[in-house]
Amino acid sequence: MKREIDLKGLVPAPVTPFTLDGSVDFPAIKRLGSWLASVDGVKGLVVLGHAGEGTYLTSQEQCEVIGAFKDAVNDSIPIIAGITGEGDMVAAKEAKRALDAGASAGLLYPSHGWLRFGYQDGAPQARYARVHEESGLPLILFQYPDVTKATYSLQTLLDIAKQPGVIAMKNGVRNMRRWDTEIPIIRRECPELTILTCHDEYLLHTMFDVDGALVGYGGLAPEPLVELIAAGKARDYPRARAIHDRLFPVTQAVYHRGSHMEGTVALKEGLVARGILEHATVRSPLHPLKEGAHEEIAAALRSAKLVD
Repeated sequence: MKREIDLKGLVPAPVTPFTLDGSVDFPAIKRLGSWLASVDGVKGLVVLGHAGEGTYLTSQEQCEVIGAFKDAVNDSIPIIAGITGEGDMVAAKEAKRALDAGASAGLLYPSHGWLRFGYQDGAPQARYARVHEESGLPLILFQYPDVTKATYSLQTLLDIAKQPGVIAMKNGVRNMRRWDTEIPIIRRECPELTILTCHDEYLLHTMFDVDGALVGYGGLAPEPLVELIAAGKARDYPRARAIHDRLFPVTQAVYHRGSHMEGTVALKEGLVARGILEHATVRSPLHPLKEGAHEEIAAALRSAKLVD
């Protein structure tokens, strides 16, 4: 009998640590995974996402990373794998490999050709159906930013959310007009769906309408984000605002950069400052941050009282 997956809380999307020579650093995964799992309120880990540089890993490495994080958390919380294969058949095979490697669920990305060219009506619904049916892996619906052509319409979201095997939605629409309009409708139409914000840089606005957060930010600052989720659920705006303001220098240092992808490198620099990682090695096409970034991020973490 499969364990029910409860993701109502903080679901960090951790980085993938590498050794200085660029291979996967399994001892560092053990440190990172066990630390995150020890934080009360962390309900699962999403590995192989954007923050985890999942598309920069080989298929074998992806499976090894899933297994390493599963071992690191001692099976205390579910490991969810990013599923990024371009074609539906390819994605279904990737999902099956993830299940066999120990993943409890998958975060299914849109086919990335859609980012540039858009998608045909019905194609996203068919993608979720095929990947779940052929792999047996429970899936999280992933809503991309409104500025991309891979963002799903409200009707498409509702269609997917009602399909068998879809257990949650990670919503990163990054259009607050759509957020404020669509989340109440999704809540009404799909009351069993777990709704998670992934707005790392807009957490305060989105924290009052959700069951939790699925964010890379959670892999660096899980403790205050658990507090922020609790404040949002309690409708305690002053408390949520205070946590937001405390974290804002960290938010700026990590996410207010030229490219959101730089946030991955910044997260690793932050984890070095927190003593979890020994260095911030990334894989190409990512590059190290400019000189002085580590000191800037460490100072922000000190101001948030996350490091001494």
